Amino acid sequence: MPMDLSVRERILQTLLSTLAPVALAHGALLCRSPPTGITREQSPALLLFPESDGVTQRPNGLVERSLVIRLVALARESGDEVPEVIADRLLVAAHAALFGHATLGGLCLSIRELECEWDIEDADATAAAIPARYQITYRTLTNDISQQG
Repeated sequence: MPMDLSVRERILQTLLSTLAPVALAHGALLCRSPPTGITREQSPALLLFPESDGVTQRPNGLVERSLVIRLVALARESGDEVPEVIADRLLVAAHAALFGHATLGGLCLSIRELECEWDIEDADATAAAIPARYQITYRTLTNDISQQG
């Protein structure tokens, strides 16, 4: 991965690489910050949204950062399975993959689960979205966000 990218961007790309086998195994689309809604044909889907990246500490020329991401497992009714079950199964596998690589190959200090929600919608068919938020703690140099601290 190019070193001229910020550590934050390298983390996001590593998250996508970590989640790709999960999406593939579940026949799901994996997408980062989709600009439009996911169609029925694109379900199930696992969506990654970066939400915020805050500075939490500044020890000795280093900056400790807190990247918050939201993973959304999205599913629609399929055969006899209800969408909540399909989405839940996808989120369980994604969660296990994240915590199976808790430092993302040394890019971060930790991953912490923040919360999970449920959103059920009636459209042309019942759809379920289960968003889960995670906090990823990492460090950079004060004067260079592309260098780990």
